[in-house]
Amino acid sequence: MNNQKCINCGEHKKCQESRISWIFFIIGLIATIAIRAVTVLVHIDPIYGQIAWYVGISGFFVFFIYKFKVEHARSQLIKNSKLVHKISQGDNIEKGDRELIGSLLCALSSNKDKINYLVIFVSSAIAIAIAVYLDFIR
Repeated sequence: MNNQKCINCGEHKKCQESRISWIFFIIGLIATIAIRAVTVLVHIDPIYGQIAWYVGISGFFVFFIYKFKVEHARSQLIKNSKLVHKISQGDNIEKGDRELIGSLLCALSSNKDKINYLVIFVSSAIAIAIAVYLDFIR
């Protein structure tokens, strides 16, 4: 998030996601599509299927390393600030804590995850339909 705190997701300019997060998002989408394309490409030429498999697996490897680091950093922020304890005990939530909560909630409401799930669902449905056709109907 552009080195600015995202407290209110309605403040669109402050809540724009970093270029790095978009790069890894695109890597994840490419990996998703590549893995689903293996079934089709292997029928065209096995080498294409292998290339798609390597692209997909390598992309997932890179993407999930990034996602792990991001989630770990968020988890550490929550742990270090003792947010769970403060909220569960009804302790006073200070301005810095509110900013952190706002930032975490904005990150959780990202449209990228929704797009990612949609691409996974649609590409999986297409891959299954094509695989059934190529394997059993054709």
